[in-house]
Amino acid sequence: MKILQINSVVNSTSTGRIAEDIGRVLLANGNESYIAFGKGNRPSASKLTRIGNNFTVATHVVKTRLMDKHGFGSYKATKKLIKQIEKLQPDAIGLHNLHGYYINIEVLFNYLSESKIPALWTLFDCWAFTGHCSYFDDINCLKWKSHCHECPKYRKYPAAWVDNSFNNFTLKKALFTSPANIQLIVHSHWLANLVKQSFLKDLPIHITPSGVDIEVFKPQNSTILKKNQIEDKRVILGCANLWDNRKGLKDVIKLSSVLGDEYKVVIIGVSNKQKHELPPNVLGIERTESTQQLAEWYSAADVFINPTRQDNFPTTNIEALACGTPVITYNTGGSPEAIDKLTGIVVEKGDINGLKIAIETIGSQDRKTIRKNCRERALKLFNKDDRFMDYLKLYEGLVK
Repeated sequence: MKILQINSVVNSTSTGRIAEDIGRVLLANGNESYIAFGKGNRPSASKLTRIGNNFTVATHVVKTRLMDKHGFGSYKATKKLIKQIEKLQPDAIGLHNLHGYYINIEVLFNYLSESKIPALWTLFDCWAFTGHCSYFDDINCLKWKSHCHECPKYRKYPAAWVDNSFNNFTLKKALFTSPANIQLIVHSHWLANLVKQSFLKDLPIHITPSGVDIEVFKPQNSTILKKNQIEDKRVILGCANLWDNRKGLKDVIKLSSVLGDEYKVVIIGVSNKQKHELPPNVLGIERTESTQQLAEWYSAADVFINPTRQDNFPTTNIEALACGTPVITYNTGGSPEAIDKLTGIVVEKGDINGLKIAIETIGSQDRKTIRKNCRERALKLFNKDDRFMDYLKLYEGLVK
């Protein structure tokens, strides 16, 4: 098979690494793998094509800000991509994150409808079936079930100065339901349930969790605590690509103020400015692309916390489990689906005391047993070699 994947990035952040790993599985099983991407230029095992350039991304941002028409910029860049697709003649197309200021969904989906090339679309959030936002559960908005209008989040990502949510919803519904041979894949039952209530409800949908490299993310010994002079502390770890209030930064700081001196909170992914604004008992570490360093931190931590207020199925949860570290997560999206009663605790959003109690509860359990349970759960459910074989089988079914 010849498979082309389309994503905002390649081999970076969770969506880019998923596209990269799917490509590697395709290649390992005798297939051809191509990835078209919008931003960044990371090395890849697949053959790469960039969609547009920095200028087209910038103009797409301007169109979004001025007109709230995210996904309807990058016209010429997407037209050029279509010509490349026609020349490549892939057997199937894998769609991933289609927002991110890089592709024109009208041009793309009109082509998919006309060409009848089968497509497998991975949904990472709710943007595909709303008139603007990527998440709405934080404000309990239900307009997406009927027809978006007067969007209460139009100033949020993808931020705009006007509200065009009604027209966006109308166009998305027509475009995304037009291809005759498109199927969906989601990583959580939570998102699947939402899709089944949206205008995408009649499309075939597959539920499979994402996976991690269990040979990279595994329990290991290191001197990372000693290097940071916290080897005598109980380490509470948090990790995010971008720490903001959506990811629970304020709640982490509140939590640090109620924990005793025996604890040290470590958060990875902060900016240089944020690092210097954190309280003394919170160690901030800037984002690292080193999976080895991440695995060392996961392994060294006593517990991993994920106080996210908007999320689908965070990869960080399963990375922590693979390293043998129990997870405490807010009851947000599909985040609780990564754990069970033997491997973590679910806390309601904003319950700082609940986080504290959960940390103390896990601390009172047998460390060796709970770490063994976490690793076994990751091996059973979240081995990327197994999970990305799911994609290979779906592509084979689409092509046949």
